[in-house]
Amino acid sequence: IMNKEDALAAAHFGADALGFVFATSPRKVSAESAREIIKTLPPFVKTVGVFVDEDPERVSSIAARCGLDILQFHGSESVD
Repeated sequence: IMNKEDALAAAHFGADALGFVFATSPRKVSAESAREIIKTLPPFVKTVGVFVDEDPERVSSIAARCGLDILQFHGSESVD
C-alpha cells in the first residue's frame, strides 16, 4: 500500500491486513508515509512491514515508529 486512498478502499472491501514495502522497490513507501496511512486504518486491519536484508535496528525502529503488527522478511535473513 502506498497511499491512504488505496488503504481505506482495501479496508472498506474487507481486507484484514495491508502490506507496506520498506525494501527498494517501485512500491517502496517511507516510514513517515506508512505511519500517516496506518493512523487512518480501522482497528481490525493488521499492518505488515515488508523488508529485504535490512539492518535489524532499522527494522525495529520502523516497526515501532509505524506501529506495525507483523514483520515479513524476504532475503538472506537468518531465523535468529
